[in-house]
Amino acid sequence: MPLSTSPVIRRARLGAELRRLRRRESLTLEQVCARLGWASTSKLSRIELGQSRPDLADVLDLLDVYEVGDEQRAALIVIARDAATSRGWWKSLGEMGERQRTYAELEAGAATILDYHPALVPGLLQTPAYARLRVTAGRLLHPEVDVEADVRARLARQDVLWGAEPPAYTALLDERACDPAGAPDEVWREQLRHLVTLAGRPNVRLRVLPRVAGAPGGLHPLTPFTCYSFPDPADPRTVMVEALTTDLRLVAEHDVSRYERVAELLLAAALSAEESVALLAGRAEGPAVGNGGRPVGAADAGR
Repeated sequence: MPLSTSPVIRRARLGAELRRLRRRESLTLEQVCARLGWASTSKLSRIELGQSRPDLADVLDLLDVYEVGDEQRAALIVIARDAATSRGWWKSLGEMGERQRTYAELEAGAATILDYHPALVPGLLQTPAYARLRVTAGRLLHPEVDVEADVRARLARQDVLWGAEPPAYTALLDERACDPAGAPDEVWREQLRHLVTLAGRPNVRLRVLPRVAGAPGGLHPLTPFTCYSFPDPADPRTVMVEALTTDLRLVAEHDVSRYERVAELLLAAALSAEESVALLAGRAEGPAVGNGGRPVGAADAGR
């Protein structure tokens, strides 16, 4: 059952609020930790950076130190509880790796999601067979990955698109993402048909960026990225930039707005939703493309 808020975003917001309150009181990390009897500043630093799931008792202690008023205190307690959520839906994703878990948390409470990928189908749209090929290819870089567990977790994440109040999801795919890329013919055709089916959902929109097209000035991102917004306007809009090892999470307004502008330019250059679906459907039923049954060529970076 999807969450109504995104835990990772609530952690980021809580951390920023607590850092602002500490600075308002002109207190250093060392001074706060000394008052609370905490052994080192690393615990408080991780809370302020949104890097750890906060303990509500610790948050209450911090609010006491900062002498926070009743109204603001109540609001921050709600955010802290969201940030520390451990509801049943979350437990069902326990076998996820840390990187995929971050994406799941962002997706959980998002109002809108825009996925750009230059070469592959994003995780929220993958069939089990295609996902298995991607994860298997990714083991070239991440040999520790349990393929079947990763595939199960990836498919569980897709439930977010089918909830009672799902996010408005847009997939912006480079035309190369519509190529077989080494996948067996039957796997790729199934994936294309799945994309066409998903495009019929009211909350899902697919757009294909033709090879011959490009944003003004030749702008063409080389790495996948995803833009998220959330129902609560005070929760920071977020961009995830996918890399081979550690993905980059951006929440600063100047970073996020630039990626959002890039997405706008790419969408303006892409085929319409109707044209994109027609292209996908045509390739799904078109002539076979030889591929030798090799694994999907691009390594999966974790989502």
